[in-house]
Amino acid sequence: MTILMIGLAMFLGVHSVRIVAGRWRQVQIARRGEASWKLGFSVLSAVGLGLIIWGYGVARHTPVVLWNPPTGMRHAAGLLTLLAFILLTAVYVRRNHFKARFHHPMVLGVIAWAVAHLLANGTLAALLLFGAFLTWAALAFIAERRRDRLTGATYAAGTVRGTFITILGGTVAWAVFAFWLHAALIGVLPFRPIAW
Repeated sequence: MTILMIGLAMFLGVHSVRIVAGRWRQVQIARRGEASWKLGFSVLSAVGLGLIIWGYGVARHTPVVLWNPPTGMRHAAGLLTLLAFILLTAVYVRRNHFKARFHHPMVLGVIAWAVAHLLANGTLAALLLFGAFLTWAALAFIAERRRDRLTGATYAAGTVRGTFITILGGTVAWAVFAFWLHAALIGVLPFRPIAW
């Protein structure tokens, strides 16, 4: 559990600098250069993510069970992760209604992903991992929306085409991950694979 906590502190700490110390971040970028800042950010993020994956994997071998989620929570988690994939896809598709309405769909996608996994998992490690990401994403969304108001940021209006591509792309990515990649990468099969 210690490895997981160190990884979370490192990964989410790096990603929280803009939330809690935006001016300090700007000073460091000006002093060290943007390339140097991005390199340090990337290295710390990668190490933190590696520790999270390692630490969570170790914790899953000797789980501390806090509660046993009902089977129906897996279905709710499936729907929420579908929403998460659509919101993450919205970041990369031009002129979709999700980005136009919410402005920061990535952090909303992380919120949906974290809530989904909290519903479907009842271990201490899951509570720590997904609870930490949920807290970070909620704070990041609030901070980003506040920054938008202060800077007067505007976002392009969504189109039917952009929204359709977003929903289709997110759904396909979700299906591939849920029915195949999740088992291969995480070792857990949320749904049975489709038999063709």
